[in-house]
Amino acid sequence: MVFRKRALLNDLLKQVSRLFYTTLTVVPCAVRDQVGLSYLFARAADTIADTDVIERSRRMQFLTHFRAQFSSEPVNWDAVRGIQSALAPHQADSAERVLVQRLEDCFKLYQDCTSGDRERIRRLMTTLTNGMDMDLRLFPGDKLVALKTPEELDQYTYFVAGCVGEFWTDLMCGHLPSLAQWNVREMSAIGVRFGKGLQLTNIVKDLSRDLRRGRCYVPEPWLKEAGLTPADLLKPESLSKFRPVLRRLAGMARDHLDQGWMYTMAIPRWEIRLRLSCMWPILSAGETLRTVLASPDLLDPSASVKISRWTVYRMMALTTLTGACGNVGTAYWGYLRKRIV
Repeated sequence: MVFRKRALLNDLLKQVSRLFYTTLTVVPCAVRDQVGLSYLFARAADTIADTDVIERSRRMQFLTHFRAQFSSEPVNWDAVRGIQSALAPHQADSAERVLVQRLEDCFKLYQDCTSGDRERIRRLMTTLTNGMDMDLRLFPGDKLVALKTPEELDQYTYFVAGCVGEFWTDLMCGHLPSLAQWNVREMSAIGVRFGKGLQLTNIVKDLSRDLRRGRCYVPEPWLKEAGLTPADLLKPESLSKFRPVLRRLAGMARDHLDQGWMYTMAIPRWEIRLRLSCMWPILSAGETLRTVLASPDLLDPSASVKISRWTVYRMMALTTLTGACGNVGTAYWGYLRKRIV
């Protein structure tokens, strides 16, 4: 049992996402396993939704079966094995393939969680998979489609990331005595803004890649205001006309991340690990938004728009060596946010 847990929550996590694994190492020990397991479930659900060689209706069916396992007692092992056998052969990425193959073990660890943590993970996965269902419903895959309204964008960012802020807050407050004075409802609402800011950052960073998959998360009305159509974004030369919309998206992300920073500064200063685990995503997002706004190649699918490892390591070193100091971190965030315009 101990070996299985270590293999999943250490070795497999490191393969699936080295950056997340690095962040997880500073998460307080009392909640580290729950966060790691939830991340593996989220990646597994994302793999189900994104396995394009499987017919869309079947992927939606697999997502439904996957979601149902968080509410069923006991887990329907035949349904889990059906997902594994259908998806594993189609994973080009070796880590994703191993994750699907180990899905049964993930659910066994889930069953070993306390009833409170199982309920938290159940709520999280129910909402996250709603976002993946939304992706599959709105974007047919055979043509480029944009979100119809800004409200759809807001709903989508809640489904796939804002709900993580609720989960994170509930989990931390349930296990860390230092957060006993937090108002869970109020802090959860701020946590939602935190998650939305991170997702909007991902949307602008991955814009070109998503467009080639038929997904435009930029609402059509905003494109029309700039004299653009979703198809225009497939042309790198459209970037100059798109920049006002890009600045609008980046500004929204920045405003949400401001709330995330307020959330981080509400964490007691002696909870250094918890502070770092919130600081790092925000500062990485700020560096990413700054890079995106300065990039001349954002709409070029052959270009890679991302921050360097050196930037990530420098940010981690600065915040760690200063003990997650609020003054140092806030100065760093203030420097970044002024450049997100």
